[in-house]
Parts: sequence; C-alpha cells; structure tokens
Amino acid sequence: MPASSTAPLYLCGPLASGKSALAISLSLELDGEIVNADPFQAYRGLEVLSGAPHEEIQGKAPHHLYGVLDPTADCDPLAFRELVLPVIADIQSRGKRPIVVGGSGVYLKHLTHGPSSIPGRDDDLRARFEERSNEDLFAELKSLDPEGAAATDPKNRRYLIRALEICLLSGQKMSVLKAGQFKKFDEITLGLQGLYLLWDNDNSKQRISSRTMQILEKGGVEEVDALRETASATCRKVIGFSEIEEHLDGKLTLKECHKGFHTSTRRSAKRQRAWMKKEAWLEDIQCPFPFDAKVGSFRGE
Repeated sequence: MPASSTAPLYLCGPLASGKSALAISLSLELDGEIVNADPFQAYRGLEVLSGAPHEEIQGKAPHHLYGVLDPTADCDPLAFRELVLPVIADIQSRGKRPIVVGGSGVYLKHLTHGPSSIPGRDDDLRARFEERSNEDLFAELKSLDPEGAAATDPKNRRYLIRALEICLLSGQKMSVLKAGQFKKFDEITLGLQGLYLLWDNDNSKQRISSRTMQILEKGGVEEVDALRETASATCRKVIGFSEIEEHLDGKLTLKECHKGFHTSTRRSAKRQRAWMKKEAWLEDIQCPFPFDAKVGSFRGE
C-alpha cells in the first residue's frame, strides 16, 4: 500500500547500523522531522551510552524526544507510546513526514500497533497450574474454549497453561480473543512502512566493536558513574550499563568491559533481528545501499 506524504516512516536497526545518518538524508529528501523511538535515547545523561545522535547531527534536521526524560523515571512501552504519538501527530499536522528512528521490538510494537488486548502472565495463577496434571488442565481448557483446545497440543504444558491463563484472566475464549487481536493488528500493518538496516556479519561485528569502544572512551563510563546511584530500573537496562558498573567497581578492566559491552550489543542485535523478522511490514535493506534508488518508494510513488 503506497504511503501518504505524511505517514510515519520507521527506521530500525541495531547500534552502529547507520540509522542516524540515513534519517538525516531521508528527512531532507522527504520534508520530514526525526522522532526518537528508542526509550534509552530519551533519557538525559545517557546520550553517549545509548548512542543518541550528537548535537552536530541533530542540528542538521529537526529532532524530537532526545534527552527529555529524567534518568530517575521509569518508562514502560505504553508510557513511551503516549509520549511519542502526540509528537508524530504534531509533525503530521504541519504537513511534514515523521521519520521514526530506533526502538526495541516490544517498544516498537506498542508504538505502531498499540497494546495487546491479550492479558499478560499471572504468576500466582501459574503456580496453581503447576500443581495440576496436563490432562486436568486440558479438560478445563476444553470446557472453556473447545475451539482453542482443539488447536492446542495437550502434551505441550507451556501452551496449555498459557491458553488457560488467557481464558481465565480475560473471561473470554482464548481462540476468539486471539483471532480478534490478529485481525486488528493485520489491519494496522497494512498502513505501516519501515526499513530495517542490515550489515553482513563481519561488517556488523567491526562496526559494533568500534562504536562500543568509542562510547567507553568518549564519556559512557562517566555517564554511568554519574547515574549509577539514582538511575531508574528502565534506565539501567541500557546495554553497557552493567558492564561499566563492574569496571567502576574494579571487577573488570577497560578491555574486559569492552568485550562484555560488545558481546551484549551483538546479542541484543540478534534478538532484535529475530523479533523484527516477524514484522513483515519492515523492509530489509542491505547496507550500504543506493539511497537515491529508494527515495521514490519512500515518497509513496
């Protein structure tokens, strides 16, 4: 489906994939403004560690929602969605195109599709389930949701527990609730357009290694040192925070800290890639790529 001239364009990819530079080019070509979709880059005092675009980059095009959160504040996916959506709407109201950059799978999904109507896990309920046999669980599921039970392997305990949990927490049939959720998300997906930046393994490894070392040498250690006593639980989840803390405590040398930081970043990139592959509306872009050849499709032509 062709995108309108003010429809958000989502730009995703791991650290050091080139999102910030491409976002600048796209904003200039498409008369757009850049919106941060990475909750860690929204925190003040984490600009270096989170990989936020520096002031020189931000001066090349309008940027929004960088360094706007107090590091003592928590920010879950729903709260972040409520922070971002009004900014996107304001940009669109001025006839500009939002270039929405970054974000992990869960935060991006909340931003693009909204929260799921399917209830989350309930540990107390699951503890009670653990005391029961598969046969007993399946019998209850069959009584509550015959269609859902028919599509559930009675030997797969994890699936049984989740299906029954959904029925009991929602008061609805799991099969009906999921079907409605999938239909809603599919309808939303039709109007989305986004890119996922990919580098081959060798280039990705080198770029991440270089960037993580640069972060450590250019202020990342000092940021963690300044925030470690007051940072919120969300703030502390930024990749590299725990490794730098161990370095500050004398448990890791700077070289060991870099190795851990690099490894954590690579693992995060793999997890992000696995998640984003399920988002069929995101177009994979092998980097580097000929920017000019893509501009037409971004315009909705």
